[in-house]
Amino acid sequence: MVQVLYEQNEFEEIKDKQSSFYLLKHSLTCPISANALKEYKSFSDTTDEPCYVLYVQESRPLSNYIEEEFNIRHESPQALYFNEGSIIWDASHSNINVSTLQHALEQF
Repeated sequence: MVQVLYEQNEFEEIKDKQSSFYLLKHSLTCPISANALKEYKSFSDTTDEPCYVLYVQESRPLSNYIEEEFNIRHESPQALYFNEGSIIWDASHSNINVSTLQHALEQF
């Protein structure tokens, strides 16, 4: 199951409590992002790893915060894998699929 994040404090709480998790930055208006979200949700159904999503249009401050805080260029869609408070893997656009998400989990 994928949980939606809206605010920076929600994200910080998850980052502090979860040793690792995925986050998808999703554009509500982009067909490539819609496909990435479909893949992301399929992946979330096959893993115990926590999976979160933020809708860029609804959570622009949080999206910007992540870009600045972790020094990672914003893309949409963009999948991020966090471990111990750091981004250890990311993918964007058509590189977001069940296979790449699973591979990242196995790699780290």
